[in-house]
Amino acid sequence: MSGPAPSDQPTFTESDVMACQTMIRRHSAPQAQVTRAKLALLLHAEPTMNNEAAGRQMGKPVKWVRYGRRIWAREGFRLHDRAGRGRKPTVSPPAGGNGGGRGV
Repeated sequence: MSGPAPSDQPTFTESDVMACQTMIRRHSAPQAQVTRAKLALLLHAEPTMNNEAAGRQMGKPVKWVRYGRRIWAREGFRLHDRAGRGRKPTVSPPAGGNGGGRGV
């Protein structure tokens, strides 16, 4: 492999590897999580693979591989996104707190 070894080297436990294998076999799994699981399995099999080679093999940009490696090495293993602020609701709940029912 050409290029320097990546500076962030995540390590994966056996339970991490099992979670990845389970995720890629699920029929209704979110594809973003499946792709991350495949990257984790690839890096577990070849920990010194550089980001460019991993990106080519995964069909993803180098920046995506670098980000995954950095998150796993610094914050720990996860396949899901962190909870964000998300979209705000467009309809506000009814005022008055009576549950929205009609008063009789």
